[in-house]
Amino acid sequence: MSYRIEHDILGYMEVPNDAYYGIHSLRAHENFNLSGEPIHRELIIALAQVKKAAAIANRNIKLLDKKIADAIIIACDEIIEGKFHDQFIVDALQGGAGTSANMNMNEVIANRAIELLGGEKGNYDLVNPVDHVNLSQSTNDVFPTAVRIAAIKLLKPLSQSFANLQVALQEKEDEFKDVIKMGRTELQDAVPVMLGQEFGAYAQAIARDRWRIYKVEERLRQVNIGGTAVGTGLNADIRYIYSVIEILRDITGIGLARAEYMMDPTQNNDVFVEVSGMLKAAATNLIKISNDIRLMSSGPRCGLMEITIPEVQAGSSIMPGKINPVIPEAVKQAAYQVLSCDYAITLGVQSGEFELNFTLPLIAYNLFNEIDLLKNAVDMFIYKCIKGIEANRHHLEEMVENSLSYAIVLSPHLGYEKASMIAKEAKEEGKTIREVAKKYLKEEQLDVILNEYEMTKPGIPGLKRLRGENR
Repeated sequence: MSYRIEHDILGYMEVPNDAYYGIHSLRAHENFNLSGEPIHRELIIALAQVKKAAAIANRNIKLLDKKIADAIIIACDEIIEGKFHDQFIVDALQGGAGTSANMNMNEVIANRAIELLGGEKGNYDLVNPVDHVNLSQSTNDVFPTAVRIAAIKLLKPLSQSFANLQVALQEKEDEFKDVIKMGRTELQDAVPVMLGQEFGAYAQAIARDRWRIYKVEERLRQVNIGGTAVGTGLNADIRYIYSVIEILRDITGIGLARAEYMMDPTQNNDVFVEVSGMLKAAATNLIKISNDIRLMSSGPRCGLMEITIPEVQAGSSIMPGKINPVIPEAVKQAAYQVLSCDYAITLGVQSGEFELNFTLPLIAYNLFNEIDLLKNAVDMFIYKCIKGIEANRHHLEEMVENSLSYAIVLSPHLGYEKASMIAKEAKEEGKTIREVAKKYLKEEQLDVILNEYEMTKPGIPGLKRLRGENR
């Protein structure tokens, strides 16, 4: 392998001749051996979009030579299209508030622009990573702006995935609308419900998540590009400051707005706690729903056995024929990881000091992980579990018939104390509520009162009809 020699304030290094990155990227690559993961693909694209907007703005006000600017713009477009992503070698977790990621982008763009102009990579007299590519900018306005853009891009498909999950649950709500089952409170028998009602409640929770995720992008649209180092706009022409946001809006297709007080988003990152909080809420709903499905599908012969979920893989290396609920289990694990990411974001945001938060790479890394994990988990949940759920109707009806829950509808007719005595006797003697209640009510009265389908609706089963009989 052949090398070129590059230098910085610390000295000289050998950089592979075919590399588009330079000495700053290489030092960061050697320094930050942390997550083993590169910066997120959407963040790479967002950084390139910011650099493109800056080059156009600087060209338009004649701060940047047109020939150099045009080469930079072409290089940015290529990166936005997905080229050269293997040249972004810095770790997602890094010191310096994102400086390494920003310099990695500057160097790749500069070397590609040099190449487009007929020069050899590393000839920074032709196109300089800092003087040209980073003109009118600082890491401290470029990186936060790019993180917001990338987050918005990732949130849109996540919102759609939650919309798809909502629809899948609503389809089950309709499919199971006439399937009676026992409701449970504190894992004990409660009163009958429709299986469809349970899935309808799940759909309502997911609908809230979908709406929250869809709307939260509005909180990310205010950006600090043009604020440079600390939000004051030092070293940035006022014409650049006002035009770069307009150009960036056109490039991204997002309704971005320049923050009215650019020092605020430069040093304060509470918006990411807010966004992460919405994702955390969604994760908790997924955990609850997944747990219910695991319990309802427990068996196949010695558990609740209320529903059957799709069998996707063998469940044991020692127990023949065993099938485990691996999809709900995987969803729960992904959701737990989201909760962990949320905590890391909280710690990062509160760690900001004065005019900058050095933990923004950590915040971005965990935020993007949250979004990716949730989307993957939700899509898997829909197509490998929810859509294939079947109700064990006969078994569900038997459990309702043998339950003690009917005692609740006896209270309005016989009083709570007598209804409790009936339930106790039925439990101790292994009888049904109907069998014991025959001591107090006629068979035809019990037929009216002990109607499990009426018990899943508002009102007191049998009250009006029996009052009519009495009159």
